Amino acid sequence: MKKLELLAPAKNLACGIAAIDHGADAVYIGAERYGARAAAGNSTDDIAELCRYAHQFGVKVYVTINTIIYDHELDDTFRLVEQLLKVGVDAFLVQDMAIVQGVQGVCLHASTQTDNRTAEKVAWLRSLGFRRVVLARELSLEEIRSIHQQVPDVELEVFVHGALCVSYSGQCYASQYCLGRSANRGECAQMCRMKYDLIDADGREIEHQRYLLSLKDMCRINDLEALADAGAVSFKIEGRLKDVDYVKNVVAAYSQKLNELIRRRPDDYCRASYGEVTYTFTPNLQKTFNRGYTDYFLHAYRDGNNVLQNRQPDIVSFNTPKAIGEYVGQVKAIDRGKNGTSIIVAGTAAFSNGDGFCFFSGSQEAGKSGNQEALLVGFRINRAEGNRLFLQQLPPGLKPGMRLYRNNDVAFSKLMSGKTAERKIPVTMCYGVLLDNGRGGSSLLLDIVSDYASVSVAMPVEVQTARSSQWELVLRELSKLGNTPFRCTSVTEKGIGEKFYMPADKAFVPSSELSALRRYAVKSLMEKIDSSSLVPHPVSPASQGEETTHVAPAFQEEGRSGGFELNVSNHLAREFYEKQGVHDVEPALEIQKPDGEVLLMQCRHCIKFALGCCVKHGGRKPSWHEPLSLRLGDGRTFRLAFDCKKCQMEVRG
Repeated sequence: MKKLELLAPAKNLACGIAAIDHGADAVYIGAERYGARAAAGNSTDDIAELCRYAHQFGVKVYVTINTIIYDHELDDTFRLVEQLLKVGVDAFLVQDMAIVQGVQGVCLHASTQTDNRTAEKVAWLRSLGFRRVVLARELSLEEIRSIHQQVPDVELEVFVHGALCVSYSGQCYASQYCLGRSANRGECAQMCRMKYDLIDADGREIEHQRYLLSLKDMCRINDLEALADAGAVSFKIEGRLKDVDYVKNVVAAYSQKLNELIRRRPDDYCRASYGEVTYTFTPNLQKTFNRGYTDYFLHAYRDGNNVLQNRQPDIVSFNTPKAIGEYVGQVKAIDRGKNGTSIIVAGTAAFSNGDGFCFFSGSQEAGKSGNQEALLVGFRINRAEGNRLFLQQLPPGLKPGMRLYRNNDVAFSKLMSGKTAERKIPVTMCYGVLLDNGRGGSSLLLDIVSDYASVSVAMPVEVQTARSSQWELVLRELSKLGNTPFRCTSVTEKGIGEKFYMPADKAFVPSSELSALRRYAVKSLMEKIDSSSLVPHPVSPASQGEETTHVAPAFQEEGRSGGFELNVSNHLAREFYEKQGVHDVEPALEIQKPDGEVLLMQCRHCIKFALGCCVKHGGRKPSWHEPLSLRLGDGRTFRLAFDCKKCQMEVRG
């Protein structure tokens, strides 16, 4: 049976606890420094508290130290790792190979920032001691399956939900090159979310000021079974900058979907943590931040010439990088009556006072692809009366027939602000009254059993014969589990008919004694769970200093040996690659100023394909002359190069 893990983001302690309460099997969180989201750092004390809360449910806590590290930061990084290990962190997501070089006996996960797209790269990382590899988001189902088949002894983590980077992770240098803000240092300026003109070699403008590199958000909630069958064991939700409402809604949706899979296939899969979650709401992925959804390249495959086939074209959002929200219907009519300006919506959605909406104005009212700009216009209503929405002023461009989206659902936000889930571990109890405890007295006995752990406790007590049945009192007192992580499903009697046991319903025991017995047993169970969580997460032999078989790293096979794309920013990382047979290692782009043209992005997203002009995939023959370039509003241009054998687009500056 394979354990499946739903891995949720934690911007902070509150988000981490919310993720656990709503069904996460693991959470990933940034430490005070060196995480790939510089704005999402957390103190060691908060991470310690998260570990304590998580481990009672068997939930893992992974800390992201996945930036590249400068020489003067190495000692501080190693101290941070040591501190976090002491508070119970289960593993570290890393990018910089200095950590592999500088720490021993630590469970390491290779961040997607290490650019993991081939079986050769995954095998190489496994040989270095990485227990888990986070695969590139761009991989298809068949590519994931192939990697698993070739490297079956490494855990594969895949992204299933959230924002998409247009470039392979770890290989985007546009922000650093243009603004001095390194994506590999957690300071990405999101150059992919900016407007560009597309111009050809003759200077002709093909597209004007559109978001040509801005991708929709990933949603693979309907592909969890296929991903599990392909070999993935961890399903990762992106969003370490997202707030609690987002975490609650998305985690709940995916957790319920995983539970459906496990109910259908209990012999194949189980959850990686413990506890049952009850919800007070119905999750809806359309109601939290998204740029529109795509499954990206999951259902693509490569032909004999290594060319992607059956690609999903609907991955890019040319018209806006913002969330448009949930489609709620078309504008049926506009009324400027005596009761105020209102619009009537044709649809089945229910509305609330204060809801926020948006629509696409201009020539592309539905936000479809074209060569003219479509503007996203937002507005808020004052009140709602059925499907009639009253507003202070009609936004310019809104007309009957336009599609309307709700990007702020007041009722849903209010619902999500309260308690929306509770997680409990089901336990059974077995209670007995032993008249002869071997020390000349009697004892109360209690076993608490869960799928996770169990304990048996005894407490000396004086017992008298009751005049009436005490069983209801026993049930009531023993099942009061309150704020503990447990929920009692049944209480049975121990020692029925045995010589030295008194029937439990005949034994008069004060309720205070029963409560003390319960508290003692629960405390013992918690201590057992806490001690089991301190067992070190298994690490691979290589990270313990043992000899491993050398596997040729993928970057050598791809002809990128020694380039700045290795992201080497300290002497330990340089020494690491030299030991791997890589010579003349270039410094990372963050610590050098290379001459000439620089490869800024490597993308599986292709603008030619998105515009319907990829002849290989049945598109029309374009009228433009290559090379094509992207031009920012300030005039800066970036050349596009197309490697059609790999179905890859490159952005060069």
